[in-house]
Amino acid sequence: MSSVPDGKKLVRSPSGLRMIPENGAFNSPFSLDEPQWVPDKEVRRLTAKCYLKWLHTSAKLSSTVNISLPCPRCMQCDTKFDFIRRKHHCRRCGRCFCDKCCSKKVALPRMCFVDPVRQCAECSLVSQKELEFYDKQLKVLLGGGTFVVTLGTSDKSETMTCRLSNNHRYLFLDGESHFEVELSRISSMQILTDGTSPGGGTSRASGMLLHYKPMGSEDAQQLQMEAAEDKKVASLWLAAMHKAAKLLHEARDQ
Repeated sequence: MSSVPDGKKLVRSPSGLRMIPENGAFNSPFSLDEPQWVPDKEVRRLTAKCYLKWLHTSAKLSSTVNISLPCPRCMQCDTKFDFIRRKHHCRRCGRCFCDKCCSKKVALPRMCFVDPVRQCAECSLVSQKELEFYDKQLKVLLGGGTFVVTLGTSDKSETMTCRLSNNHRYLFLDGESHFEVELSRISSMQILTDGTSPGGGTSRASGMLLHYKPMGSEDAQQLQMEAAEDKKVASLWLAAMHKAAKLLHEARDQ
């Protein structure tokens, strides 16, 4: 383990090199924890019927249960592992596969890997889709957009620039005043649309309504944002925020 500038450190895990925050409390809210690798055995979820068949018993079970079984075969194609056909682990899900079913190396920024890592076919597709967020939409969120912001049920609004912080943990809103919204304290988010778009087709995002708990408070507060002057930039920012909300939801449910 070696320390590097900007509050991050380089660590080596069984899955590869990772660049992570020095303090775990400053992890990006989009990040995912490394899965535990399936070692010499895996935990399979079996229905009560299959479990009874495996046990050759007449006991009655009413729910799905976890049992430990050997993992001598690829969990995708069922190829048996031996000295020639080696077992490989997907760095995203942790399950074991043969080389054919786990040969792709894809970047996995949500787990802070420095280099592309081995992933199974299913996980590699998910990771490739997420790369668009990190390569394009995250830059849009960091760049910010201009909105007319209304707090709570107030009649007063303020034109502010809203952008994502560099550590991805806050929304910074700057105008005549300044305040921050911590992403982890957002309880709900709704993207508003204007119902029209140039040339027809899908409606364009025009605003956002979210509920969050300010620091030090357990009472939810409403924040409404409507696109200001540059509606095209604001719409792109809102579309990127919609994708970010999906990643936040996945990270919370991990």
